[in-house]
Amino acid sequence: MKILALESSAVACSVCLWEDGRLLAQSFQNSGLTHSRTLMSLCGDLLKNGGYTLDEVDVVAVAAGPGSFTGLRIGVAAAKGLAWAGDKPCAGVSTLEAMARPLAHLEGADLCAVMDARRQQVYNALFEVRGGALLRRCPDRAVSVEQLAAELEVRKKPQILVGDGTKLCYNELTKRGLPMEPAPPHLVFQSAWGVALAAAELAGRGGLVTAAGLEPVYHRLSQAERERLARQGKAEKCKGDN
Repeated sequence: MKILALESSAVACSVCLWEDGRLLAQSFQNSGLTHSRTLMSLCGDLLKNGGYTLDEVDVVAVAAGPGSFTGLRIGVAAAKGLAWAGDKPCAGVSTLEAMARPLAHLEGADLCAVMDARRQQVYNALFEVRGGALLRRCPDRAVSVEQLAAELEVRKKPQILVGDGTKLCYNELTKRGLPMEPAPPHLVFQSAWGVALAAAELAGRGGLVTAAGLEPVYHRLSQAERERLARQGKAEKCKGDN
């Protein structure tokens, strides 16, 4: 089974082609350019340079969330477009699980996947590595750094941090005396390789969807939506005071 995987959930952007446990090709860019400009060109160049075609791809996978609202929409839209014409199944995988998956060789380790969600919040999930698989300790969520610290203080186990929130959480949590270790530099950032690994597991569980059924998973309202609701609440309060 060949999986074309896309990762555009944060600043870094990557694509890869994976087949039955083998990474055939991967392209990674962390230049700060918008994903609407880079993602499809990375896909096209990867397939062309490797001598592959989209017809050979069996599944199109994408990091479906959490993450940057714009990045997720670009990634999901790209995956839909690539899959639709050939009626290919899609895998919308957890960004946090995909981040942790390349570290599943660290038997017995506790993995703390974190993405910087701004406003002193992180998107987070906790995993434990058992037998080369990830055992979830909590669902994907948006939590404050304070809340995450309180939870890890109770667990009292060393954590390996992975994701673009690693620096933020390492600085804040080590101040509290919590044992934190960043993942190796080449594994810290999100990558399409992790998306492909998570997608293969999802396919094995019968979790693939059609292009039409593929949707981003945000885990919280966008800033624009929060501001709209705040304005609406103020307007309703003013009406009530009159």
